[in-house]
Amino acid sequence: MNADHDDRIDLQDVMLKYAAGIDEQHDALLRSCLADDLEAPGFLDHTIRGIDDWIAYVRQELKPFWRTQHMLAPTLATVDGDRAQTRTDLQAMQVRKAPRGEILLIWGTYHTGMVRRQGRWLIQHHELAVKKSTTL
Repeated sequence: MNADHDDRIDLQDVMLKYAAGIDEQHDALLRSCLADDLEAPGFLDHTIRGIDDWIAYVRQELKPFWRTQHMLAPTLATVDGDRAQTRTDLQAMQVRKAPRGEILLIWGTYHTGMVRRQGRWLIQHHELAVKKSTTL
């Protein structure tokens, strides 16, 4: 079933808050987007499970960067009751601390499964398919 307008906006807002939480290194904002039983396969050689392990992973991955910016396309969503599957294309720019100013650009797609709990959409399953990355 296709998502109705309110669900699409709510799901897109979750993805936008997620990106802002990463870029601003704002753990509370990032945490507000995630389900307790989060699973994130493909970011390591194993599936990352749970909010705390995910946030620890994100913080470790961001250490080499001075700034990041995740620019997201509108989210394509399919909703089935209290579950949703979303696709969000992204372009991420990450500025390295050393060598100073080197920029890593990533083009990819987030494939995200969300659940609605207590009236709020939360990320429960999260994958990134990288289409291309390059260093400038």
